[in-house]
Amino acid sequence: MLLGLFPLFSFLVLMPFASLLGGGPASGEPSGLIRWLPWFADHPLAAFVVYYLVYDLCYYWMHRAQHVIPWWWAMHSMHHSQRQMSCWTNDRSHYLDGMLQSFILAGVGLIMGVEPSEFALLVLLSELVQNFSHANIRLDFGRLGWLGRVGQRLLVGPLFHRHHHMLRDPERPARHNCNFGQVLPWWDMLFGTALYTDEPVRPTGVSDPEVDADNERGLIAMQWFTLRRFWGAVSCKAGWRLGDVSFGPGYRPIHDELPRLHTPDQEVPQPDSTARQSRS
Repeated sequence: MLLGLFPLFSFLVLMPFASLLGGGPASGEPSGLIRWLPWFADHPLAAFVVYYLVYDLCYYWMHRAQHVIPWWWAMHSMHHSQRQMSCWTNDRSHYLDGMLQSFILAGVGLIMGVEPSEFALLVLLSELVQNFSHANIRLDFGRLGWLGRVGQRLLVGPLFHRHHHMLRDPERPARHNCNFGQVLPWWDMLFGTALYTDEPVRPTGVSDPEVDADNERGLIAMQWFTLRRFWGAVSCKAGWRLGDVSFGPGYRPIHDELPRLHTPDQEVPQPDSTARQSRS
């Protein structure tokens, strides 16, 4: 994942299927964006920018799905369970989750008509920015004057993404559902999930003890227990009902009934004392 080899492998695996449908780089014919708008054939830089915008937008919605679909959160929660963030946190994830992400993004690239070399560059740029945004540094673009204020709305930085990894605040239990962007914060701004705040940075991690236990496990054990959470969720109806969940007996998801769709600054009702604490 760090070198982009897994996503590129997924792209190459899917290429023959795209050719069977009459498209893709292996067909030898213009496809995707070039076929739809031939002007881009003579403007490769403009085409690459469009590819990247579509790639990043798809990642944003995929990332939101990872948080709202319980069986997908069962896998993605391993990424969020880490209490101490660093540039390596970006690639601390379950292999099945990484495979699913890679095939989705590769499929989008093939639909858009991206060449393998262009897709490799897309992935590499994204990985570099994500490693930076997960770094354990207190870099706030907003403190760099007007240039920083512009920069924090052009690129996802460490402080912006750290809010996404914040530990759940009992007083504002839905506030952590913010800042899903991979490289560009524009989608969070457009769809009402951007959180810019001068409040002290909250600790990172998850509130669900079952997921937090990942921190006491080794590499193989983390993969195994995450897979058990995934199977416990995907094999029951609760695992397909959208919403925040924690994991109970048999790794079955238990829903928190708080409303899911909101803007980060919107206040939501407190759960009653009998409700299980949701993930962060």
